Amino acid sequence: MDLIIFDLDGTLINSEAIILGAQYETFRRCGRVHPGREAGLGIVGLTLDIAMAQLAGLDAPDDRLTQTYREVFGAMRAQAQADPALDEPLFSGVAETLARLRRVPGLKLGIATGKSRQGAEFIVARHGWQGLFDTIQSADDAPSKPHPGMILNAMAETGAAAERTAMVGDSSFDIEMAVAAGVVPVAASWGFQPVERLVALGARHRLAAMAELPGALGLAGAAAA
Repeated sequence: MDLIIFDLDGTLINSEAIILGAQYETFRRCGRVHPGREAGLGIVGLTLDIAMAQLAGLDAPDDRLTQTYREVFGAMRAQAQADPALDEPLFSGVAETLARLRRVPGLKLGIATGKSRQGAEFIVARHGWQGLFDTIQSADDAPSKPHPGMILNAMAETGAAAERTAMVGDSSFDIEMAVAAGVVPVAASWGFQPVERLVALGARHRLAAMAELPGALGLAGAAAA
């Protein structure tokens, strides 16, 4: 492989509590009824304005919803140090697997996330990932998933070939984006959407745990490290 790209929310980090909490509070402040946990997690991965509009059943983005969510989420993140329930911890096996992959000669790592660049950089700093990823693509760099722009940008930035690039994600948007870009789609079963849906959309590999990734992609040295 030339490049492995990872989604953040639901794939590398467990941000369910803070995302749902911010959604519920946003809807409360805006006088709306939140449609529930499944719907709330089902839009994670989309660019924020599109995600909030879809969650509210709107045909177009609503500036009040988008801005309110930003304010609420920012306030909750500031509280996370004092309230562990709002933290965004790594899923099991993520740190170890990333460390193993980083040691594979010639292999580059990337991120493709619906978060803003500021949000992505916060997570990188939060988990001490400075220098770990060769490319970081965010909502500020390309159209919202499932448009293939983030992956195409990442491949252009790193010189990776499509057939030697993998996209690891937990949402339909990640898999559809990977298929559209012509790269290898890999489904994470521990995330926010049912893995069966991801397989139906074209995921070539289905991971029960992050530690399975090196073996699934034929990186035997990393798998055994």
